[in-house]
Amino acid sequence: MAERENRRGPRRDRDETPEFQDRLVAINRVSKTVKGGKRFGFAALVVVGDQKGRVGFGKGKAKEVPEAIRKATEQAKRQMIRVQLREGRTLHHDMEGRHGAGKVVMRSAPEGTGIIAGGPMRAVFEMLGIKDVVSKSIGSQNPYNMIRATMDGLRKESSPRSVAQRRGKKVADILPRTDAPAAADAPATEEA
Repeated sequence: MAERENRRGPRRDRDETPEFQDRLVAINRVSKTVKGGKRFGFAALVVVGDQKGRVGFGKGKAKEVPEAIRKATEQAKRQMIRVQLREGRTLHHDMEGRHGAGKVVMRSAPEGTGIIAGGPMRAVFEMLGIKDVVSKSIGSQNPYNMIRATMDGLRKESSPRSVAQRRGKKVADILPRTDAPAAADAPATEEA
């Protein structure tokens, strides 16, 4: 029995440390009409991430705002995804995500660009730890659809390492060679 208590102790401490950050994206007041009048409730949309390549979103409904946010945060932590980042700051390649009528386009960007994204998409990128990205939302402006479309696009991303592993090649064989054309040009200029 004492062993079980010892095992549970550190786990509680670990959960209390703020390893994840969360961002409240939207909160809606919803009403239910009943015989005596209206009953109000709240729906919250939250994005959670560790700013090191993991992100998730969740929604929660309750009679009070704090309880709705707590439920949304718990759901977001349960359904997190890992995204491989290039140099820990941007995406590996351009991609498109869709959900319902929502469509988002995300492009990798050079260093110093910053996060060019609107509302809900910005929250996802900040919680993910992306520092440079250019994105555009086309279609639905509903925050739920925008976040789902963004997550759909992020799930499609593949790093050079995963592509090389899938194709049975080395990473160097897949990535374009940047120094090869420069080396080929150098002898030509010397001869002329």
